[in-house]
Amino acid sequence: MADELAERRRRRALGQATEPALAPPPAVPAGGVFVVQERRASQVHWDFRLERHGVLRSWTVPRGLPRLPGRARLAIPIDDQPVDYADFAGEIPAGEYGAGTVAIWDRGRYEPVHWHEHRIEFVLHGERLRGRYELGRDSGDADTWRLRRLDPAEPGHEDTPRFLAPMPVRPGRMPSTAEDDEWAYEFAWPGRRALVRVSGARATVLDETGADVTAGYPELRGLGAQLGSTEALLDGQIVVFADGRPDPIGLRRRTDADADGARRLVHRHPAFFFVSDVLHLDCRSRLDRPYVERRALLDDLGLTGDHWQVPAAHFGDGGAVARAARDHGLPGLLAKRRTSPYRPGRANTDWLFVAAPDVRRVLIAGWRPGGGRRAGTFGSLLLAVPDGAGLRYAGSVGVGFTEHDLGALTGLLAQLAQPQPPFPDAPAHPDARWVRPVLAAEVVHGPNSAPRWRGLLSEPG
Repeated sequence: MADELAERRRRRALGQATEPALAPPPAVPAGGVFVVQERRASQVHWDFRLERHGVLRSWTVPRGLPRLPGRARLAIPIDDQPVDYADFAGEIPAGEYGAGTVAIWDRGRYEPVHWHEHRIEFVLHGERLRGRYELGRDSGDADTWRLRRLDPAEPGHEDTPRFLAPMPVRPGRMPSTAEDDEWAYEFAWPGRRALVRVSGARATVLDETGADVTAGYPELRGLGAQLGSTEALLDGQIVVFADGRPDPIGLRRRTDADADGARRLVHRHPAFFFVSDVLHLDCRSRLDRPYVERRALLDDLGLTGDHWQVPAAHFGDGGAVARAARDHGLPGLLAKRRTSPYRPGRANTDWLFVAAPDVRRVLIAGWRPGGGRRAGTFGSLLLAVPDGAGLRYAGSVGVGFTEHDLGALTGLLAQLAQPQPPFPDAPAHPDARWVRPVLAAEVVHGPNSAPRWRGLLSEPG
């Protein structure tokens, strides 16, 4: 940043500046407009300008303007501009001085409280910035100022935490189809859990213990530049791919590498950050907001880059998500209750990891009577799946039913009774009862357990 400012002053001295050179308007009383222009060049930074005696007094603030008291941000004086420059926004072509994108980040009116050679105090009335601020010169250095907010933060505003322990997931079973509307489903990516803290357009990567591992993932630095002035604490997973699939060996090499090694491995084992949650945003905690609200905030950030993205969250139809996870060789899926808050470091039944669920769609073809506690209902359902133009037998399911399931299904099955099985390869069960195969359902097959009932997908119309 210092080199960039030095070059800016040198080129202005030579008359090579390409920014608009507008004639200054007549002098106006002290105070007036202020503007903050966000500049995206080699680095993101902000130019802060206050109208004073017909010109815009100007400072570059490399880390963005503070929204909370207690923060002191470096502010470096740059050339004054005419007041009309407060309206400037656009693209400065490559090769020209100041090349990059200039956008108006905030603007409004300000009231001067004190204006002295070494200290300026003022009140901002902008769309984003509202409150009492101070610009103070560092002693002994004319080119170094500090910008501070003086009054308390707006209600609810607080510093972005440096770190919060990620909320763990608890191993669990697939929710039933009747509960699908209460859950969101995400793919479980095999990777390294990480938080990314963004402040002043700089991204800091933290592992699940809070250790700073930013140097190990240089390709994630651009995430800070993309968010710009937006402050955030993001939760997600760092994943390394090879040939389009997660690569555990590459991930281990990246995890074990030092900073120099990480730079050498970027092209051979590139890392990607899959963002799944936002814990803190724009100086406000989002921990107590329900999962669906946090996901909406996350989606609105538009985080898409060469090495980061926000994978989709699927609301309902967990069976389809489970089948897609198996098709892609993923270890399973995450089921997150839509109403769940974020509880740092605390596992509970709101977030479940379902390991490699084999969820199959079936049709109910018949049933066998139950005994004991199930007398008067059924002991198991006989299943079928499509096979060409017809059906074939697909085994049975006898576990996973609630009392409500048993009663409701027994009533439905009685309405669909037929004398013959709906497929030619019927099992030799003398007590089997057959039905018209119009009820679609899902069952979950485990590697070492009997199929488990998940629930109906449809009922006869």
